Amino acid sequence: MTYGRITEEGIADLRSRIGVLLTRSTPPFYTEINADAARHFAMAIGDDNPLWLDEEYARKTRWGGLLAPPCILYSADNAVSGAVEGLPGVHAMFAGTDWEWFQPIRVGTVVRTKTWLKDVLVRETRFAGRAVQQIYTTEFYDQRGALLARADSWCFRTERHTARDHGTKYRERRGIYNYSRDEIERLAAHYRQEARRGAVPRFWEDVEVGEEIPSRLKGPYTITTAVAFMQAWGAYAVRAHRLAFLYYDAHPGLPTYNTFGVPDLPVRVHWDNEFAREVGVPGAYDFGPERISWLSHLLTDWMGDDGLLRRLNVQIRGHNIVGDTTWCKGRVVDKLVVEGEHLVQCEVWAENQYGERTAVGSALVRLPSRGEGG
Repeated sequence: MTYGRITEEGIADLRSRIGVLLTRSTPPFYTEINADAARHFAMAIGDDNPLWLDEEYARKTRWGGLLAPPCILYSADNAVSGAVEGLPGVHAMFAGTDWEWFQPIRVGTVVRTKTWLKDVLVRETRFAGRAVQQIYTTEFYDQRGALLARADSWCFRTERHTARDHGTKYRERRGIYNYSRDEIERLAAHYRQEARRGAVPRFWEDVEVGEEIPSRLKGPYTITTAVAFMQAWGAYAVRAHRLAFLYYDAHPGLPTYNTFGVPDLPVRVHWDNEFAREVGVPGAYDFGPERISWLSHLLTDWMGDDGLLRRLNVQIRGHNIVGDTTWCKGRVVDKLVVEGEHLVQCEVWAENQYGERTAVGSALVRLPSRGEGG
């Protein structure tokens, strides 16, 4: 089977849209961050922080009420999650986000967004040869017009058949990993010992450069894991029955035909091993926004209730296929004070069971200072 191709005309069409505000008829998954949305998103990334889940607990914190995990904003706009335009039939591989938050995301926030195409770049990749990188900027506002966050998010557009037939990135990749019972027990033991900072303040003065951030385990990845994330994150194009076929009528370049001859969505790469191999990946794989959300969990557990995640810039470097286990890790690389904010700069990364870094990035965390009285 062959699919859409990257053409000079398609690239020129994309570049003509740079700087133009997107107008979409398909709404995002969440327009209001209510308590159910916060709970569902937190549980989908394996985060049981009571700051997102327990209203009575949250009222006693400095915030005075429930917050939502910062990366829930992936569900409040389609483009920031990888809903790209142009190049019909050319696969979109989510590849990263540079997040900047200006305040916590409070439960009860009604979100509106502005999004525009920031840049279009042509790249050469091991995965699929020639690829097109599309970078979108999204601004998130609350119901009072206050700026909550800004994000640059990007995807690589790749020719499915080229990645499948000529890509070199996964030629020597091992198959889907099989675990012994002993290995599973070791993973379970890691989960049992994970602990968040919580209500005990982590003061800026007490943090040391070079300090390791306690890791967070994610996986082994299963189709069930993908379903759990999809339920809470949403997917703008997922439709069923009549609504699906009408959506395909409106977007004829979107669906591909599955092995039963039925039109279906490209997003099924996350649960359909056969289709994942059609796009050049050894098996079904996780969602890029999911993995970045895992890294945000690493940081919010470490910083405690009084901290604020200010920035998280992550590049996705490889796929976590079904069976892979991911350790989210980090370390402190700098401390600084900017305009009165006490900030800690961190290096963060995601590492699989083979020791491969499948995501790399940096973060800024605002911490309370002893000089401010906590």
